[in-house]
Amino acid sequence: MRPQETVRRGTEPVTARTDLELRRLLSRIFLALFVCGAVAFAVLAAAAGPGPAPNGDTYAVFAAVCTGFAGIAALDLMVIHRRLAAGQGRPARPRSRSRRR
Repeated sequence: MRPQETVRRGTEPVTARTDLELRRLLSRIFLALFVCGAVAFAVLAAAAGPGPAPNGDTYAVFAAVCTGFAGIAALDLMVIHRRLAAGQGRPARPRSRSRRR
């Protein structure tokens, strides 16, 4: 017996929200990590000589992969910035007002 699936209303993409602040934090962290990784692998590639693996070419490939991922993280930061500027993030929590008597 299969459990009955819920009925889709077709409004999910319209009402779906992403936590842009968390996404921005993760993109910043991974951008920094991938930039550091790309620099470290580039230094290792420059210092490594020819010979058996891992050689300079292996480190150069790792540096290129880290650079690509850093580019993706930077692109994601630009998209997040645009969405936050357009007001597409989660609405801010309303501040509770205290009554003064």
